[in-house]
Amino acid sequence: MWRTSFEQAVGVVDPHSLEEQLEYLRTALLPRYQVQIVVDTASGNVVGFIAANSEIVAQLYVHPEYQRKGIGSWLINVAKEQSNGRLRLFTFKVNAKAQQFYQRHGFKVVGEGFEEMWQLENLEYEWVREPE
Repeated sequence: MWRTSFEQAVGVVDPHSLEEQLEYLRTALLPRYQVQIVVDTASGNVVGFIAANSEIVAQLYVHPEYQRKGIGSWLINVAKEQSNGRLRLFTFKVNAKAQQFYQRHGFKVVGEGFEEMWQLENLEYEWVREPE
């Protein structure tokens, strides 16, 4: 699901093996971020996940067949609720759907950069909770 969503959104083939991806999950994501998953109860398949802490959304992916069904919105709202009132994240410039999604959810571009590993330009987004 993670690989399929990434490859379709960004238009590149992930050169990492499944073992490398699982190792990244175990050693980089799980120790530093809370991971929420969404499972399709009919199939038992993971259809979405988010890795976030109180300040950063490190990963957010929804399987392409399950996009635009509210899963990503639910996940990002969970991250907002668990945040300290401010979240940052990065997405690639080529991923127009992600940009539209984040902007609909109140994120604003605060920076631009370049991701060396993927050789792609990226955008840094920030969301700040509105005062009540």
